[in-house]
Amino acid sequence: MANVISISHFTLLALPYLLVLLSSTAAAINVTAVLSSFPNLSSFSNLLVSSGIAAELSGRNSLTLLAVPNSQFSSATLDLTRRLPPSALADLLRFHVLLQFLSDSDLRRLPPSGSAVTTLYEASGRTFFGSGSVNVTRDPASGSVTIGSPATKNVTVLKLLETKPPNITVLTVDSLIVPTGIDITASETLTPPPTSTSLSPPPAGINLTQILINGHNFNVALSLLVASGVITEFENDERGAGITVFVPTDSAFSDLPSNVNLQSLPAAQKAFVLKFHVLHSYYTLGSLESITNPVQPTLATEEMGAGSYTLNISRVNGSIVTINSGVVLAVVTQTAFDQNPVSVFGVSKVLLPKELFPKSGQPVATAPPHEISLSPESSDEQPSRLVSPPREIVSSGAVKTTLGFLALWCWCIAFCYVLV
Repeated sequence: MANVISISHFTLLALPYLLVLLSSTAAAINVTAVLSSFPNLSSFSNLLVSSGIAAELSGRNSLTLLAVPNSQFSSATLDLTRRLPPSALADLLRFHVLLQFLSDSDLRRLPPSGSAVTTLYEASGRTFFGSGSVNVTRDPASGSVTIGSPATKNVTVLKLLETKPPNITVLTVDSLIVPTGIDITASETLTPPPTSTSLSPPPAGINLTQILINGHNFNVALSLLVASGVITEFENDERGAGITVFVPTDSAFSDLPSNVNLQSLPAAQKAFVLKFHVLHSYYTLGSLESITNPVQPTLATEEMGAGSYTLNISRVNGSIVTINSGVVLAVVTQTAFDQNPVSVFGVSKVLLPKELFPKSGQPVATAPPHEISLSPESSDEQPSRLVSPPREIVSSGAVKTTLGFLALWCWCIAFCYVLV
């Protein structure tokens, strides 16, 4: 007697959702596995493992790795890596991790002035000379790409060795990126860097005030947070699921419409606006790029009720994270801090909740005034953050993905009925 397979209507409905959930989960990066295919990177790979950086990267899903081939390791450099304290070696290697996926086309379209990209070291909250980012530049004549900053010595990209969109790109460089203050030529004893630039272990606890001070362009936001007292609440909310803070830059406050005066708001409403910029969960930049539920509650939602004071987070044009408040559309311009359970991102607009600032029509979708897209014709003098203005709210890739899931769902339904 043939077995009869009984499939409930609940199973039919739940199956496609399960498939979507499984397929949308972003794979974490295994740097060791990626580098194992390249024997000429064994020394660099061993440094990542011994320093703990490889394990630190296992929770991320979008980055560019600057790897040094064995042939580029001088005896002095190898000796340096052996004599550095573990915490200092880890910080040195964090300069070799860019928290952004850079494809070959991204590198070819770099503006002449270069683009600033956040490193894992900057995301740790301990900055060198006020900046832990690096500037990536391309010589339009020769096509050569160099990477460096005032806090480091410049290196030259030798080759794009591996790229796995949208997770990881491996670029080989001609030497280690050595922060100023570390002397790789010292043969006997390592000269300690000055106190102001010391590669010290991370401080106990998270000090949001200091993070924003280190960011240099969050002065207005910091003054509002301190004056209102909510910054203490944010620091207390680090526990549990953590927090993600979107901090408008100083230029974002300058771009506020003339009829919006945050200082004139009652204290309670001003607090709601500030809490509207915080998610009660920890997200890395890569997590935001691949977020499955775009509508996210904020700390203000917890006080005002479900469905209110929510942010709509999406990705457009490849890897640009946009935040729609219902009134304005902002983009994430930089990573100011990223260390579980707290991440802090700079955003191009002050996020105005529609509950307090009702506005007819669609949200304003203007690009940040000082950001530079990855286009060859750009010729601004100052380095830009490697972002481009959003051109659409829903990417074509997202539409294709949705249609694919719908087709898969229909197939599953038909298959299940055949079984019945």
